[in-house]
Amino acid sequence: MGIFSALLGNAGTVSQQQLAKQYEVLLIEGEQIELGFKLIRDTFIFTTKRLILVDKQGITGSKTEYKSISYKSISRFSIETAGTFDLDAELKIWVSSELNPSIIKQFNKSVNVYEVQKILAHHVLG
Repeated sequence: MGIFSALLGNAGTVSQQQLAKQYEVLLIEGEQIELGFKLIRDTFIFTTKRLILVDKQGITGSKTEYKSISYKSISRFSIETAGTFDLDAELKIWVSSELNPSIIKQFNKSVNVYEVQKILAHHVLG
């Protein structure tokens, strides 16, 4: 788990304890949270079994969608780094054999998109 512990100091990450406390109701027996990223109101959670996307919706954020994606169903992913004038980086994830990405998320500069790519590669390709 060296890759995960090395990333915990990165800006934008959320502690395993905080994520476990807030999202333990989503986990199955034997599943553990490895790492998570907070993106304004949304959260990416990497577990030992899947990627969980927490999408807060509406003005108050009281409505929440929990999207679960098994690593084996991710066919490909890409990152686009932030440019000089474009302050956001972008992550795209294709599920199964879809032509267009199923998930597109914007990251501000506080999240190192290369680290997100490393974690995805670890689970999808590993």
